[in-house]
Amino acid sequence: MAAVKIRELPEEDRPREKLLQRGASALTDRELLAILLRTGVKGANAVEVGGQLLKRHKTLSGLCRCSAKQLVGIHGIGPAKAVQLAAAFELGRRLAKETVSREKIDSPELVNEFFGAEMRTLQKESLRVLLLDTRYRLIDAKEISIGSVNESIAHPREIFQPAIVTSAYAVIVVHNHPSGDPAPSAADHSLTRRLAEVAELLQIKLLDHVIIGAPADGRAPYFSFKEAGVL
Repeated sequence: MAAVKIRELPEEDRPREKLLQRGASALTDRELLAILLRTGVKGANAVEVGGQLLKRHKTLSGLCRCSAKQLVGIHGIGPAKAVQLAAAFELGRRLAKETVSREKIDSPELVNEFFGAEMRTLQKESLRVLLLDTRYRLIDAKEISIGSVNESIAHPREIFQPAIVTSAYAVIVVHNHPSGDPAPSAADHSLTRRLAEVAELLQIKLLDHVIIGAPADGRAPYFSFKEAGVL
């Protein structure tokens, strides 16, 4: 059975027209993807291809993990479409960072907004540090190390070195769990204890250590050592 072409749909059901009339928030995820894809493939229109992408990767976060090269390998996604999708995902991540960077960053929710979209796409653990001034405004964000699939390797001196160089008043340490489960490991607890000891010696405030994940069971997408009462 041939797929219904988008131009054959009622005007109010066509993604582009729907967006113009009702705004982007009125569209489903697959309809928004269809606008970026522009065209479908034999037997499936662009909306259906968008739905197939979401089904294959389960969530938008899962789809965002794909690089442009990985997207090209998906049926119906050529180089042009892959580049458009990758660019749209990156713009979303940058907008999230730009918005949060103007605020007082003193909660794991804001840390998640700043780093979450990007770090959930990573295939390996990345350990980063947010450098903050006395009002907890962002000075800079630095990547300290990239580890394996399930372990990031960094010494406290490497983590605090950017804070010393920039004269940061406070820091928030952040890393991701590519598995999606943000629950801390024994190594995460050990690192946090060591960081707290070094922070006290250096008189740099360790506001939090946040683990970014993407659990599929409805739990919060991050773990905060501060919220857990460890810091």
